[in-house]
Amino acid sequence: METYERQKQTEEPPLGVAGLGGWLVLVQISLYLSIITRVGTLLQSLPLIAGPDTGHPLTSPGSPLYHPLWKTSFMIEGITSAGMLIFTIFILVSFYQKKRILPRMMIMFYILNFLLLVTIVLLVNQIPLAKEVEGVSGISTIIGGLAGCAIWIPYFLKSERVRNTFRN
Repeated sequence: METYERQKQTEEPPLGVAGLGGWLVLVQISLYLSIITRVGTLLQSLPLIAGPDTGHPLTSPGSPLYHPLWKTSFMIEGITSAGMLIFTIFILVSFYQKKRILPRMMIMFYILNFLLLVTIVLLVNQIPLAKEVEGVSGISTIIGGLAGCAIWIPYFLKSERVRNTFRN
């Protein structure tokens, strides 16, 4: 009897707002844009880390623009982009399947994205040429990432729509 009542509770439609509308539309758009961005980053990073001497001025030791951290930063960015691309696709699949775990996955996504952003900014700031070009030393980039976390993590923790939508 208790099993029947528990099963009945999970099958009943949720009260209040539910579905992939509302602010979740922005989340969907940002996930698709993330996929496009990650693919672009991979396409840019792979030729720069392809071999010991790719002929690119930033990664060729004879070049005046060369710094050893360029190749390291491109490698880290390429590897993390590949990992985050796979994770983002997995999130999108879970999103449309309305999996119960999705809010936690999104929180992990935002935290990982922020940590990777900080890592890359700190690494690239060790390169004098990049520091000159960046101008603000990446602070605005970090603040933007932090703002995204400050908005979306609480949304996935507190939203009635999120709670009512991701129930499978």
